[in-house]
Amino acid sequence: MTPGQEDALQRLWPKWGLDIDGKRVLDLPALFGADIPVVLEIGFGMGEATARMAAADPGTGILAVDVHTPGQGNLLNLADQAGLTNVRVANGDAIILLREMLAPHSLDGLRVYFPDPWPKKRHHKRRLIQPEFLTLAASCMRPGALLHCATDWEPYAEVMLDVLTAHPDFENTQPVNGAGSGYAPRPDFRPRTRFEGQGLDKGHVVNDLLFRRVPLDANASTNSDKRTDT
Repeated sequence: MTPGQEDALQRLWPKWGLDIDGKRVLDLPALFGADIPVVLEIGFGMGEATARMAAADPGTGILAVDVHTPGQGNLLNLADQAGLTNVRVANGDAIILLREMLAPHSLDGLRVYFPDPWPKKRHHKRRLIQPEFLTLAASCMRPGALLHCATDWEPYAEVMLDVLTAHPDFENTQPVNGAGSGYAPRPDFRPRTRFEGQGLDKGHVVNDLLFRRVPLDANASTNSDKRTDT
């Protein structure tokens, strides 16, 4: 870590940071100090894009999860320097956060930008975007909440599109027939990152996927609210 990142962690973690321990359900209005819509971002890298999105939309809270300590310090530092009050940084496993620490239908959005593609076939089971993950995520998302994924690994983008299209809790915001590919243009609210720029310079193709949490009927609500005690 740089001195600035370490200093930000020491100063700001008690105020804006939290450890994912699975021991409590988060009170999001209390966490953000206001009853505002909250978006979960899984894997924020060094946090530059997260800070820019938070600055552009101060009326939305961003709960940003990562295990990379320098990135946590960097995001806290960026938020502090910009005077942002709508960013909270969580350290730990996002699956535990979703399963144990978020109330049903409490999220207004979920962002997964450039997750590890695990390109080798024997590692595909480690990929985040799987049916089981989507079911868990859907249980924490309000109807109409947006799930936004982006990747520069085309084979993974194809798998994401197939898995999301097949999942009953999500619907694509983009046409998938005729001239529609099912992929979305990069929305204005997602800034281009350094990592993305490096991929584009190498000839990679970046695909965005924008799926919406479908409205709940009685059966879907009952099923998605089920939790398993551990």
